[in-house]
Amino acid sequence: METVLIFAGLLLLGAVVGFLAGLLGIGGGLLTVPFITMLLAQHAASSEQVVHMAVATSAATIVFTSLSSIRAHYAHSAILWPICRSVVPGLLLGGFLGAQLASLLPKAPLALFFALFTAFSATQMLLGKTPKATRELPKSLGLASVGTVIGIISSLIGAGGGFLSVPYLIWNNVPIRNAVATSAAMSFPIAAASTIGFIIAGWNAPDRPEYSFGYIYMPALVAIAATSILFAPFGARAAHRWPVATIRRFFAFLLYALSVYMVRKAFFT
Repeated sequence: METVLIFAGLLLLGAVVGFLAGLLGIGGGLLTVPFITMLLAQHAASSEQVVHMAVATSAATIVFTSLSSIRAHYAHSAILWPICRSVVPGLLLGGFLGAQLASLLPKAPLALFFALFTAFSATQMLLGKTPKATRELPKSLGLASVGTVIGIISSLIGAGGGFLSVPYLIWNNVPIRNAVATSAAMSFPIAAASTIGFIIAGWNAPDRPEYSFGYIYMPALVAIAATSILFAPFGARAAHRWPVATIRRFFAFLLYALSVYMVRKAFFT
């Protein structure tokens, strides 16, 4: 019975993550990592491997979630492909490097940085702050550099980067629907590079649970990916139907929640 409940919980988590991926252009890593951590801590991995495997498995689920979200946003012609082409080299490099650095960097400073950034972004969105009309995205080299930073931070915490890329694009006068769609497309290279990096980093790691592939825990990956793929298109449809103000508020309150979570991770765990 316990195994059935765990599997059902993973399926439900995948559905929520998929919907949010389509609606807000985020990979959902900050939702999946805590849940997978609890699962592994109780049933599978040693304490030495729990966090690494949770982050790695979360990154792997985003590969599938982002593909479904991209397909749905592509149908609405909302993805800004020139931005994607410029930023992808940096995202790939950052995603791979972040996976390699995950076990080396202290978590508290990174968590605090993330918390402050997301709280600031949420406040800007709720207050309706708009960027200067003259503000625009940098050229290709600048976008690649931004992509590297987004890729590293996202990979370190097993996320798809939407919590960084959506506010960044909006702050550079990209309309929110295009920002969400383009962020969804940016999540795929981050997740793919991170997944490869975590497989390599965990290939010879000791005390990994059965059915693991590097640091990827396959049972959780399969369950979450299955429903996230199905629900991402529903979120994408909502993104193109809901009023812009509603999407902004939804995203802002999610950022506040994530900010509180990361403060807790930084100082109380």
